[in-house]
Amino acid sequence: MIVMLFVTTVAMVILIALIVRMSGTDPEGRNFLQIAWAGLLRTLDPGTMGGDQGPVVFLLSMLAMTIGGIFVVGTLIGILTNGIDSKLVQLRKGRSFVAEEGHTIILGWSSQIPTVVSKLVEANSNRKHACIAILADRDKVEMEDEIRAKVPFTRTTRVVCRTGSPIEMGDLEIVNHRGARSIVILPPEDEDPDSGVIKTVLALVNNPNRRDTPYHIVGVLQSAENMTVVDMVGGREVQMVLVGDLIARISAQTCRQTGLSLVYTELLDFGGDEIYYAAVPSLAEKSFRELVHGFEDSSVIGICRADGETLLNPPADAVFHEGDCVIAISEDDDTVIPSGLPPARVREDLLRDARPAPPGPERTVILGYNCRVPILIRELDGYVGPGSTVHLVAETEELRDVQSLVQGDYSNLTVTVSRASTTDRSVLNSLDLERCHHVIIQSYSDRMSAQKADARTLITLLHLRNIRETRSLGFSIVSEMMDDRNRELAEVAKADDFIVSDKLVSLMLTQISENRELKGLFAELFDPSGSEIYLKPVEHYVATGVEMDFHTVVEAAIRKGEIAIGYRIASRAQDACAAHGVVVNPTKSSPVTFSQGDRIVVLADD
Repeated sequence: MIVMLFVTTVAMVILIALIVRMSGTDPEGRNFLQIAWAGLLRTLDPGTMGGDQGPVVFLLSMLAMTIGGIFVVGTLIGILTNGIDSKLVQLRKGRSFVAEEGHTIILGWSSQIPTVVSKLVEANSNRKHACIAILADRDKVEMEDEIRAKVPFTRTTRVVCRTGSPIEMGDLEIVNHRGARSIVILPPEDEDPDSGVIKTVLALVNNPNRRDTPYHIVGVLQSAENMTVVDMVGGREVQMVLVGDLIARISAQTCRQTGLSLVYTELLDFGGDEIYYAAVPSLAEKSFRELVHGFEDSSVIGICRADGETLLNPPADAVFHEGDCVIAISEDDDTVIPSGLPPARVREDLLRDARPAPPGPERTVILGYNCRVPILIRELDGYVGPGSTVHLVAETEELRDVQSLVQGDYSNLTVTVSRASTTDRSVLNSLDLERCHHVIIQSYSDRMSAQKADARTLITLLHLRNIRETRSLGFSIVSEMMDDRNRELAEVAKADDFIVSDKLVSLMLTQISENRELKGLFAELFDPSGSEIYLKPVEHYVATGVEMDFHTVVEAAIRKGEIAIGYRIASRAQDACAAHGVVVNPTKSSPVTFSQGDRIVVLADD
């Protein structure tokens, strides 16, 4: 239409200029081009007609020129205004193309969004121009407002939101999925979240406009049965986290070791020290013992072979070859740098070789029931000593379906089940908590909404904290919250009062989105059959009351087939500002003095 109006204007100007020129009525005697130029300016400024003088033919020609200009220019202005308004509406609706390369895409919207975005912002802090593109079936402005309220400072990262369905192939084009560095799929908050995740994976990998190189897709599944389907559809392009499996394993490990929750949070949170893979060709043909001592500000925990094989906590004499990568805990991916210092002096006189006694019987109480409880009990069986017991208390009808837990084939556990209200104070008082070592509160998430289930968990948690305080009992508490906002309400400054929520799932998603190899490494860390993280008595490794550097602790651990990655000072256990005494990846040359009751954080097989 703009071209048509331009042609009409030119034709009108030429026609009227010809009439005036051929009639010879121009009072100034101008040539054709001068008359045409004056006529064109008259179409843009009709006010110039007020001063016209001359013959009637000339005045009528100028009047026609002015009236034609009013219509043509007015129409042009209207078209331009409507076009700009339409473009602004399109931008507001979030339907414009994201012209980015190497960005991170988040597909879907849930309560996990603020955590995922904030952690990706921290991960991108060493990148100058990073971008996060979010595609969800919500209003663009509402999404931007919520993110701005929860994550006000995005540093070097731009966050753009687009409105669309993640399962629509056409909508995926908006966020330029072909140019993405990684894609994070968040499950929809409905009755069947796994189906939405599977459809989104299909829309990506089976898209006729997909890219030739493999995608890096990370997502969340609720059911282990759907993992096979995702593997068939996405293959190696997709890395899925099983929520139930992850929460059950973390609950089983953290309930038994005070401070372990802080170590896991540190490793999963980009705000501290995380696990990175780094190529260090200068250390080729060195032994693993030399690798462990060769970094001042990083803690080497394994080797990734050139063929992709991951060796977590390998033997001390394992050789690091050219083309291999070190797996290290460090502040950032660009801080995994060999110190270049001479070999550390180990205080042989301070080394100790005490072996811990086999774990004794432990009594655990599980309050509440969901589909993750059977996994949790199986995980506990792999950690506790012979003769241990688990007592499950819940108020749901599903207890009729879990009687098989009592007759389960366990190596170390005996399981008992009873039906009662887990929010009733009298029921909690009757549980013989004096002999209890650990209490795990499970959410009724299978039959209640997240908010209602969290409300019951919160009531039970408050009762237990009060019972523990008034009776001066020593059992640990691990509780499960479905909504991270409720975790913040229930959180207290105690290292052994851990609350498992979607935040841990979000942290793991962001870690795997930055490095796909971490999926297998995390699976081994949370598996009882592999190498896990333990907090062990310091006197099993080094002498107490004597100043030493951390190289001595590292050597004591590696002689036991373990890797020391930190420590916990018991005297600071109640100091939240000092991370409750937990230090992960300390500077190895810094002096430290241990006391009775302190713990060494190690990566070990048992």
